[in-house]
Amino acid sequence: YRLLVAAVINLVLEFPALCFKLSVNDMLRMEKGDVVLGGLFPLHYRPAPYLPSFQTEPQSVSYVYFSPRALRWMQTMIFAVEEINKRQDLLPDIKLGYHIMDSCNDIQPSLRSSLVLVNGQPADAGNHTCAGVGRAVSPVIVGDAASGVSMAVLRTLGSFHIPLVSYFASCSCLSNKREFPAFMRTMPSDAYQIKAIAQLVSYFNWTWVGVLGVDNDYAHFAIQHFLEESSRLDVCAAYVHFYPLSPNKKDVIKVINIIKSSSAKVVLNFSGESVLQSILSECRRQNVTDIQWIASEAWATAKSLWKEFHDLLKGTVGFAIRRAEIKDLGDFLGRINPSHARKFAFIAEFWEETFECKLNHSLNTHTHGDAFPRKPCTGRESLERVYSEYSDVSQLRVSYNVYKAVYLIAHALHTLSRCENGSGPFPNQRCVDVRQVLPWQKRIYKQEQVNITIIFPSICFFYLNRWQKEKGSTLCLLKLKFITQVLRTDVRIVIWIVLYFKKKHLKVPRSVCSDSCSPGSRKATRRGQPVCCFDCVPCADGEISSQTDSLDCTKCPLETWSNKARDQCIPKEVEFLSYSESMGMVLTVVSTLGACVTIAVSGVFIFFRNTPIVRANNMELSFLLLLFLILCFLIALTFIGEPTDWSCMVRYTAFGIGFALCISCILAKTVVVLVAFRATLPGSNVMKWFGPTQQRASVFVCTSVQILICIVWLITSPPHAAHNTVYRSAKIILECAVGSVLGFWGVLGYIGLLACLCFFIAFLARKLPDNFNEAKFITFSMLIFFAVWITFVPAYVSTPGKYTVAVQVFAILASAFGLLSCIFAPKCYIILLRPEKN
Repeated sequence: YRLLVAAVINLVLEFPALCFKLSVNDMLRMEKGDVVLGGLFPLHYRPAPYLPSFQTEPQSVSYVYFSPRALRWMQTMIFAVEEINKRQDLLPDIKLGYHIMDSCNDIQPSLRSSLVLVNGQPADAGNHTCAGVGRAVSPVIVGDAASGVSMAVLRTLGSFHIPLVSYFASCSCLSNKREFPAFMRTMPSDAYQIKAIAQLVSYFNWTWVGVLGVDNDYAHFAIQHFLEESSRLDVCAAYVHFYPLSPNKKDVIKVINIIKSSSAKVVLNFSGESVLQSILSECRRQNVTDIQWIASEAWATAKSLWKEFHDLLKGTVGFAIRRAEIKDLGDFLGRINPSHARKFAFIAEFWEETFECKLNHSLNTHTHGDAFPRKPCTGRESLERVYSEYSDVSQLRVSYNVYKAVYLIAHALHTLSRCENGSGPFPNQRCVDVRQVLPWQKRIYKQEQVNITIIFPSICFFYLNRWQKEKGSTLCLLKLKFITQVLRTDVRIVIWIVLYFKKKHLKVPRSVCSDSCSPGSRKATRRGQPVCCFDCVPCADGEISSQTDSLDCTKCPLETWSNKARDQCIPKEVEFLSYSESMGMVLTVVSTLGACVTIAVSGVFIFFRNTPIVRANNMELSFLLLLFLILCFLIALTFIGEPTDWSCMVRYTAFGIGFALCISCILAKTVVVLVAFRATLPGSNVMKWFGPTQQRASVFVCTSVQILICIVWLITSPPHAAHNTVYRSAKIILECAVGSVLGFWGVLGYIGLLACLCFFIAFLARKLPDNFNEAKFITFSMLIFFAVWITFVPAYVSTPGKYTVAVQVFAILASAFGLLSCIFAPKCYIILLRPEKN
């Protein structure tokens, strides 16, 4: 490409000796004047297929499709020039001329035409002659329409500082004044449009968008800018595909296959309307009708596409150039008639295309391979009777840009014509004659002296349109409000969308890679895929997400927990062993039953207190033991219910002291049995030390040690009510913390020590010969006691929550029942069922 540009520049340097082979169709219109404005308009497009054989002289490429829309643009330039020439307040002494040529929307013919414009062309364009004296040189060119073509022309003419004022080239790349210093335009840059499109897709939550574009600079820069803008709004491109400017069947099928294989239902397309026709035709053939199209400004108002593909393009949205009205332009466009058609080839072609007839002696050299020969034109055809894009002035957008471009140049010339030496912008503050102005001088005036926003306010505004059917299949562009505020360093876009979807109760299309994550879950991106593709992972226990598409889950505060939906933190349920639940009820009943049974046994002993079996087994200690067992059964009830600081201190101290009393009584009874048999030996007076008073004293001495341990425990670090969230994070377990672990295990250890002494002495006295020896029953009771508390330790450590308390209550009740059944059950059996043995 660089070599091509270099070669073209070398040719330009030899302008005086150059000849151009031009046909009558290359030069469209020419009007002499003091200053001749050049014009490039794409009256034809889509070249016919041609592959050179390199065996014959290369032929000129023919462009087979005619554009009535571009003809209107060209006529608008002529209208603007004629309007300016009639004015007395603008260039009153200077006549503007014009020299307009067909750029064919392609680089090669546009370069050739632009070189002809800046070099000048003789009046007889049909001869193969060289430019000579009196040539009409254009110091400025209005054109071209396409961004890529404009870039090629600028890179060729830029070395000569020839200004190019474009009316439809929107590529943001052309704003680079360092690379394109001679470029100006009346068309807003794509930078505004792209920001608007990115916000549009974000507004509708279209996070998964297919992006198509023609393979040229316009689409490449626009798509690159869109990808940058959309990434900031969490919008992803499902695919990005470029297709040739003149796609063949294979290229078109590839585009359709990409659309069909993707889950994206919204497609953004950057191309001209002519290129899109073949794609839409294939969409219809393959029944791809569920696509929501987003139009770039190049085809956002293309009625020709709607006329043919209204079933596919219904609901299309896009940002169109600002629309305006040009007074008297409609009348000017309607003046052409068959007489003009016989003068100018391009009008002849338009006339024959519009009325599907053939003019006599037509200058039209383009043929389209009609299956049937056209009928002759009658001469009575009228543009008022048919619809044509050429005569439609209801949507003047690009035409208005052409109109502004001509006026921009005129105002620059007008400012230049009023310059006085000594105040000019050129060296030595001199001025120049407007009739001999050089291109670079004119560019200074256009850039520094003319404020185009004053001449034509709001030129940077777009309008957001939605395509819908009005009557029959007529296109109605539903204009929606859209404003851009151009600031020094940024473009802020505010869109008010009271959109047609909501107005008509229509369902907005959905186009997402992954459905939104509902509250209670978080987004987890998929490895190797865009951020718009993700999985929804439920929040863990104790975490919530209250918004849609949350990136992270938030932990609940300590006193709260997540609900089932994981979208709200709720107060934790407080759990403790209560009287109202089944386990608490069972333990309460068992504890009460144990106390009642013990009371019943006490009643039996009181009633039969004079019988030998009661009197022989230390009646006083037996009654004390029964009293303390009742106390132990009732102590179990203190472990049930909502813990408080006072209840926690009471339950542990009462437990320790109660069992110390029971074991002390049993220990005293065992010692008495053993000493009583030893006292039968001759000369022994041991029993005087183990009378009733000493027995009671030994019980309270042994218990006083436990009382002392409990006092120290309560003073240093007493038991207290605590909120436990370790075992059950979803619940607050209200329990009694032991405070001092040393105090807790000291109480249990002392009870164990007493039990070990009792077991050891009872084991020694188990075989003493006496009908009333209860040592073996005490031995069995201690074995049960040990079994209960040995299993209690691991169960207590490993059991969570309120079940820890249940284990404690079970151990207390099991121990009390063990002592009651082993020591008193045999006696009650003899008293009540075998009185003969009493």
